Amino acid sequence: MEIHRSLGKRRLVFPMMLSRLPLPADRRPLIAALAVLLCLVCAAIVLAQVEGERGIAPVAASTDIVIEGVEVDVTGESARDAQQEGWREAQRIAWERAGGPAISDSQLQSLVSSIVIEKEQIGPRRYIATLGVIFDRQRAGSLLGRGGQVSRSAPMLLLPVTVSGGTAIIYEQRNAWQRAWAEFQPGGSRINYVRPSGAGGQSLLLTAGQTERRSRYWWRTILDQFNAADVLIPVARLEYTYPGGPITGRFVARFGPDSRYLDGFTMTAASDEELPDMLRNAVRQLDRIYQRALTSGRLRPDATLDLEGGEVDPALQQLIELGRQLENYDRTQAAPPPAATPDAQTPADQPDTPSASIATYTVQFATPDAQSFDAALSGVRGAPGVRGASVSSTALGGTSVMSVQYAGSLGELAAALSARGFTVQQGSNALLISR
Repeated sequence: MEIHRSLGKRRLVFPMMLSRLPLPADRRPLIAALAVLLCLVCAAIVLAQVEGERGIAPVAASTDIVIEGVEVDVTGESARDAQQEGWREAQRIAWERAGGPAISDSQLQSLVSSIVIEKEQIGPRRYIATLGVIFDRQRAGSLLGRGGQVSRSAPMLLLPVTVSGGTAIIYEQRNAWQRAWAEFQPGGSRINYVRPSGAGGQSLLLTAGQTERRSRYWWRTILDQFNAADVLIPVARLEYTYPGGPITGRFVARFGPDSRYLDGFTMTAASDEELPDMLRNAVRQLDRIYQRALTSGRLRPDATLDLEGGEVDPALQQLIELGRQLENYDRTQAAPPPAATPDAQTPADQPDTPSASIATYTVQFATPDAQSFDAALSGVRGAPGVRGASVSSTALGGTSVMSVQYAGSLGELAAALSARGFTVQQGSNALLISR
């Protein structure tokens, strides 16, 4: 029923009735066109967040022995002769840095697999360059004492953070710090780096804000996507004296979901042209810091990231088994003995009592923040009868979903969660819980 009041020549219409008013026929195509345009704009915004020049693919890791940053300055009878002499000089310097014994130039040349030109200047009779020398591990390993298997760390997810101008970024856009790690050759390192490219949706998932989160469930979800056991966070804080002028780089080696501090140092670059060299040197020095931490036992995967439990200490396992045996003994002593009847079956003739079957149920839970996410997951896993709980959908600020393995019926699971302080709503084959 239409309700209105006559006020002169105007009609008073209640706001709740506006949706029932028919649109003029001549405006319907315009409204439809605006709706389509709005959808296209929203789609373009979403695509813009994952497209663009973000990804830098890391170089393929090699097990060869790499010596970088070898500087040479030699002369010769011609430009070609000076270059060849510079390469021979770089091989000798690199072999000395690698700790190799004294050998002839011909034998040394047979150990080199390639020469990497980092920077060079060629004159008519002079050669100035910064080179990298790569020795074949199969041939040079026996002379250097590196022929055997080298123990390496667990897979470590690498998140290089750049802080400049008050902004912290990782893969949101291409940057020199990310490029330095992508071009780093970790084959000779004991650290097993997992280096994302940062392309596509990785730039939305791996952000500087993630390094400040402490939730183990969030970290485990990310690490599982990259098959990593823990995370390394090398931080580069770049401070410019003035645009294009001297740059001070403060570098810190951190690791783990708690962003633990290992070591740090400071480097300087005179200009933007020298910045890539400074960052490459910083990467090599941070790699040495991580290797020293691995040797000293400080760099090991965080045990709290193993949410599913994993292997249990044998002594603890024995205590658990002993506790179960005592519980079974007490339950047996408390139960009354069965009445003897003429037709009673002997224990050998009695059929086995089937144990409670384990079923999988869907549980939805409200997750307004990370703390409520952790609390709900811990509360469900601690309920009696729950054999396991895994998150199948995460929605921070909304409703997340988990799959729960429970030894009993859905109603019994609802009662167990209610006893844990949850407000439970039961559906056909799912529960909705909240606090």
